[in-house]
Amino acid sequence: MEKRKLGNTDLFVSPVTFGGNVFGWTIDEAKSFEILDSFIAAGFNFIDTADVYSRWKEGNHGGESEIIIGNWMKSRNNRDQIILATKVGSDMGNGKKGLSKKYILEAVDASLSRLKTDYIDLYQSHFDDLETPVQETLEAYDELIRAGKVRWIGASNFSAERLKESLETSQRLSLPKYQTFQPEYNLYKREDFEKQYEKICLDNQLGVINYYSLASGFLTGKYRSEADFSKSQRGGGMKDYLNDRGLAILKALDNVAEQYNASPASVVLAWLIARPSVTAPIASVTSLTQLEDLVKAASLRLNTEDIAILDEASAW
Repeated sequence: MEKRKLGNTDLFVSPVTFGGNVFGWTIDEAKSFEILDSFIAAGFNFIDTADVYSRWKEGNHGGESEIIIGNWMKSRNNRDQIILATKVGSDMGNGKKGLSKKYILEAVDASLSRLKTDYIDLYQSHFDDLETPVQETLEAYDELIRAGKVRWIGASNFSAERLKESLETSQRLSLPKYQTFQPEYNLYKREDFEKQYEKICLDNQLGVINYYSLASGFLTGKYRSEADFSKSQRGGGMKDYLNDRGLAILKALDNVAEQYNASPASVVLAWLIARPSVTAPIASVTSLTQLEDLVKAASLRLNTEDIAILDEASAW
């Protein structure tokens, strides 16, 4: 499988990233192991998670996803085969949140413990912390990189202004630079990234690992009317997509997918992979059947005409 250079790092990643938010939420540890085994066997190597996954599920406390991934890597003895990304900054309860130096230095050790590893390949600021100067956050990462606990750093969900400020501060003070950016970006939700962030990412050679690549499942074609909302836990959120533009996108996806004997999900991911600014879109699956869509997407090369069809249907 083709591997792609992640930003200006020495990391080479598969063209699709596995989103670890489902571990400990919609699938248990046994099912997670089964899917992770198949993901790696198919030639993928990049897994993204966060310390907060999946605190929102009743009975969870956060860290469940990291624990499952750590248990899996230990049981398979395959840490050196995995490019592992996690995040810090989200609200873990009891005041544990933010990007202060003190908190980052505590949070990284908790993540390392759960992941059963002594280093993180890509450590990301999950959400910006406006109360903490970017210099303080970058100095914390500098300490972690020097200690060997973190190899590279990335940002997620920053405003364009704070992302630029962080990059400029790194340059000015010779501090570690964010090498990746993780925005919400997909065939339906294009405008925000393309208008505000894409040029920044290209100009600074940031690797883009976008989330909600399938628009929470809408772009798989599973939800075409309100009657379909009961198909999953995410169904209730589909109402925002079911409009003329959303239906036009699904129609275009159906037409293109038919040409390649592929699913709409595979075509959506292939469209993202073909974007010059995108390195490895994030996608989650909860079954081996869904995993086949990721495998197909990794090798699917859309021609110029079909990309244009999708671009036009989703134009903003």
